[in-house]
Amino acid sequence: MNDRTTPTLAQRIRYICGGTLPPRMSAWVIDDLTGPGAARRYLLRILVPILALLCLFLLIPGPLWMRLAMMALLYLPLIYFTAALMYVYRRARLTSHGLDPALADSGQRQRVAAEREAYERRHGRG
Repeated sequence: MNDRTTPTLAQRIRYICGGTLPPRMSAWVIDDLTGPGAARRYLLRILVPILALLCLFLLIPGPLWMRLAMMALLYLPLIYFTAALMYVYRRARLTSHGLDPALADSGQRQRVAAEREAYERRHGRG
């Protein structure tokens, strides 16, 4: 029986494309979606591969500035919507792995708790 807790290369590729991992890798999934660098990984996984597809616009005849403008007209809104939907994506990925979607809020809850503790220490309530 395979008891790996981190995905193989094939499993990672499937995971990046939207697949799920076995339940024994739940800790890895939680760390990937909510741990340090989660936002950077999410943005890179979506925004970098699209660049290869957008480079097809460079094959269209015409001035370079026009081809780059066509690419920008698609890429800039993609950046905006990718960032805007990050929270929804995290919750959906956690749910698809059978995990509690509230885990997506864990970082925010920790920050609020730390701020509250610092406030109470400053003002003599803790």
